[in-house]
Amino acid sequence: MKIALYGGAFNPVHNEHVNIVRAAAEELGLDKVIVIPSAVSPHKRMSLVARGKDRLEACRLAFAGLSFAEVSDYELKRGGISYSYITCRHFKKLYPCDELYFIMGADMLRTFHLWREPEEILKCVTLAVCARENERDLSADLKEFNRRFKGGAVKFGYVGKPVSSTAVRTLAALGEDTAGYVPDSVRLYIRNKKLYAIEDVWKVKKYLTDERWAHTVRVAVCAAERARSLGIYEEDAIIAAALHDCTKYLSLNAEELKGFTPPEKVPSQVMHQFTGAYAAENTFGIKNRDILNAIKYHTTGRENMSDLEKLIFLADLLEAGRDFPGIGALRNLFERDLNGCLAAALEHQINYLKSSGAQICRLTERAREYMKETYDK
Repeated sequence: MKIALYGGAFNPVHNEHVNIVRAAAEELGLDKVIVIPSAVSPHKRMSLVARGKDRLEACRLAFAGLSFAEVSDYELKRGGISYSYITCRHFKKLYPCDELYFIMGADMLRTFHLWREPEEILKCVTLAVCARENERDLSADLKEFNRRFKGGAVKFGYVGKPVSSTAVRTLAALGEDTAGYVPDSVRLYIRNKKLYAIEDVWKVKKYLTDERWAHTVRVAVCAAERARSLGIYEEDAIIAAALHDCTKYLSLNAEELKGFTPPEKVPSQVMHQFTGAYAAENTFGIKNRDILNAIKYHTTGRENMSDLEKLIFLADLLEAGRDFPGIGALRNLFERDLNGCLAAALEHQINYLKSSGAQICRLTERAREYMKETYDK
C-alpha cells in the first residue's frame, strides 16, 4: 500500500488541511492517509493551544468525509514533545512493507534541515510536498533540499489558499465566527466547546461600533500572527489588541473611568490610550503590566518600548484594513525587522501629523529620538 503520514498541531484543523490531504491522495495514488495531531509541538509553545483530545476530535470531524483518512492518537498517547523522526520510525515498524510518505508544505521543507534527526526521517518516508501558496518558491526549496539530502522528496501539485490557524484561533478567542476557515462541523465544535476563547475580553465589543470592532479584530489577527516569532505569548497579544480601543467612545465622565486622572498636555486624539489602559485594569481586570502599557502607548509610542508595546503600536497601524501611501513597505519591514519598522512608522506618523497640522504628542517625538539614538547607528 501507499500510505502517507500527515502530522501537525492542527490547532485547529482548517479547510486547507483537508484540501491538502485530498490533493495528495489523488495525485500520489495514496491508499491511506494517517492524520496525527501532535502532543506538544517543539515550535508552538507560545500559542494558544486547545487540549489534545479536542484537537483530536476536531480532526476526526474534519476528515470524516474522506474514506481513506484515519486520525491517530499516537503522538497524544506518547506525550511529551512530538518529534517527527520518532513518529516516522514508529509507523515504519507498523508498515514495514508499505511505501510511506510524509505530507508537508513548502514552508516546512524550507526548514527541514533544522528538524531533529532529518536523515532518520528520510530513512523511513519520502517527503510529499505541496506549494501551499507559492509554486515558484517550492521549486527553489526543492532544489536546495536536494542539494542537502540528495533526494527523498516528491512534489504534488496542490497550490492552496492562505488560511492561518493563528487567525482562526484569534477569531475564536474573541468570540467571532470561524465560518469559511474551518469545516462546518469543526466550526460548531469550536463554538460549543469555546475552544481558544478569552471570555474576559468579550464584553469590550459593547463599547465599540461595528466598524471599530472589525478594526480591533484585524489588529488582534495582525498582532497574533507576528507574536510567536518575537517570543511574545499569543494570548497577551490578543488581549492587548482586543482592549487597545476599549474607551474610544467613552467620555471622561463615564462610570468606567471613575477615579481616572487625565495626563496633562496630551492631544485629545490620543487620550483614549490612557483611558483604555485604566479601563483595561479596572473594568476588565487586566493586571499584566506589559499588556497595560501596550494599550497605554499604542497610539503615541514612547521611549524604550517592550516588544509587546511595539507589536500593538504597529499592528494598529498596519492591520489589513489600513491603506495609505507607503504601507506596503512598512508591512514588509514588519515581517523582517520590528525595530526598523517601528523607526520608520514613527517617522511616517510624525510627518503625517505635521502635514495635517495636527498636534504631535511629545511621547511620539521622544520615541522617534530614542529609536534614532538606539538603532540608527
